[in-house]
Amino acid sequence: MIYTVTLNPAIDYAMHVDNLTAGQVNRSHGEYVLYGGKGINVSTVLHNLGVESIALGFVAGFTGEEIENGVKNLGVQTDFIHLNSGLSRINVKVKGTKETDINAAGPEISKDELEKLFKKLEKIKDGDMLILAGAIPKSVPEDIYEQFIERISGKNVNVVVDATKELLLNVLKYRPFLIKPNNHELAEMFGKTSLDEEQMNYYAGKLQDMGAKNVLVSMAGDGAVLFTENKKVYKIGVAKGQVVNSVGAGDSMVAGFVASYFKDRNYEKALKYATAAGGATAPPYQGLDCGGAYPGSASALLRYAGWDDCGDAGTGRPERPCSHPSELSRSRYTTGSCCISGWPGSRRISPHTSSGIADMPCPVLYSYS
Repeated sequence: MIYTVTLNPAIDYAMHVDNLTAGQVNRSHGEYVLYGGKGINVSTVLHNLGVESIALGFVAGFTGEEIENGVKNLGVQTDFIHLNSGLSRINVKVKGTKETDINAAGPEISKDELEKLFKKLEKIKDGDMLILAGAIPKSVPEDIYEQFIERISGKNVNVVVDATKELLLNVLKYRPFLIKPNNHELAEMFGKTSLDEEQMNYYAGKLQDMGAKNVLVSMAGDGAVLFTENKKVYKIGVAKGQVVNSVGAGDSMVAGFVASYFKDRNYEKALKYATAAGGATAPPYQGLDCGGAYPGSASALLRYAGWDDCGDAGTGRPERPCSHPSELSRSRYTTGSCCISGWPGSRRISPHTSSGIADMPCPVLYSYS
């Protein structure tokens, strides 16, 4: 079983505005609600990709009840601890010419309530996977991720950590199975403002020297690079598209990787699924069953298009393998109620009928040692 931990879940209330002007009344032209927190996002995408997990964490008050009910309605199994006081967060996400977020602090978590989560973690068995994702609330110890891993250190459990800077660096001594910094976070860890490709390779290798088995570095529109425990390096790009909503893309990438690896134990395929799921996370409005991190097109993208094949998927014509990295075949498919514009990795998802068709370039995976 796969377990995800979200210490500080939230309701994300997103509003679309043409322009956000400080100090004035701004009116939105579309709103939607999402149930979030990085671990919850990962569990949701795992479910969309046909891999079940159990979402652990804390909820509080009427907002916590709404989070729990909303996540269950998405098909995710939950085992949350209900706090005695406080309210789970409501985060405001303003989508305009730029994305602006106002994130709430969240409820206080007592030592006794934290111990209840430790007890749940102790039930994890050999062969299970634990995913620790996101920042930690101020009311819990700064080394809480380390404490979680300590509790299961005697078991054969693969631990995935998606966190920033010290929170991530401090768990490396426990040899996590996978860590996923983005390129900016990787630079920040080592006191750099930016990294070229050679520097990124060097510092990702440093993280492995410090204990990480596999390092997945996401680079937004430039794709991702995977540094594996067997010292192979895989780099993959994404198709270009208009970014509609980047919230949850990194979480979807983690889920895509885990879903594939949990089934097949193949790093190349896992990277393809990671970038496909990450790119599919861009629902412009609630009601479009197209978002990777929320209602899921990621599974449709992978099912219909699969990163391994070029050709006209879904049209009845035979598919064929990509023969060379420089080849860009064209492929077309629909997902029923939505027309996905761009290949997995594109951020543009448009509402169309089932007759809508999208042209997509065949993605390419580069491998080097």
